[in-house]
Amino acid sequence: MPRTDRRTDALRGLGRSPIVAQQIPAPLRAFDLVIVIVALPFALAVAALLAVAVFLDSPGPVLYRSRRIGKGGRPFDMLKFRTMVRDGHGPPLSADGDERYTPLGRTLARSRLDELPQLWNVLQGDMRLVGPRPELEEFVRDFPAEYERILSVPPGLTGPTQVEYAWEGEVLATAQAVDRARVYRESILPYKLAIDLAYAERHTVAGDLGLLLRTLLLPVVRFGRLLGLGDGGQRLVRLASVCGLTGGVLLLLGLLAAEASAAL
Repeated sequence: MPRTDRRTDALRGLGRSPIVAQQIPAPLRAFDLVIVIVALPFALAVAALLAVAVFLDSPGPVLYRSRRIGKGGRPFDMLKFRTMVRDGHGPPLSADGDERYTPLGRTLARSRLDELPQLWNVLQGDMRLVGPRPELEEFVRDFPAEYERILSVPPGLTGPTQVEYAWEGEVLATAQAVDRARVYRESILPYKLAIDLAYAERHTVAGDLGLLLRTLLLPVVRFGRLLGLGDGGQRLVRLASVCGLTGGVLLLLGLLAAEASAAL
């Protein structure tokens, strides 16, 4: 059987596997919806500003749809703010310094703010807030056994590899465009698979909250790197951000408690 046919059959087999998650468990779905609903007013305000900025930045649609493999081994359209010029051709993977980036798009990609529209994917039930990041079809086909186990849990907007490989674009930037997929497949993806397999085997709600917090800190850490801060400086920035976020969460909980008390 030709290699292409074997890879296609392997992808179809994911949908028939008894261990591949077909749905998001109800408690985890409720967990995600509560967080999204609480964050929605702020997220919508930021998303509206970014949508206008993307529209004004360069011609083309505001949103980009990336075909990924999700729960049940089925393809779905993962949403992002468009970061590249319209009709930009090239490798399926982007990298720092990619010529296809728009002026604003490069900043959105570095800060991960281009991922914000995926809250809609979460609301639709395509993915969770936290889980293994959904991958492109061509790479899932290359590692069907690993992805059968990884997809035993629903994919997420963020996850352990999103945090551990936040600087993936810098690594890919060292490769020629024609070799970018090969470098990713051989030098990066095996490590990401190991991280996602470990998450699929053992994950907790507390761990998911920790990953969400670390994801929120990524833009701040990136800003510290752009300023040329050393490890010590980045740790101070990270600590200050943690304190700020923790204070914000406590303030929000206090306001909710006060409203609940007033209603009684």
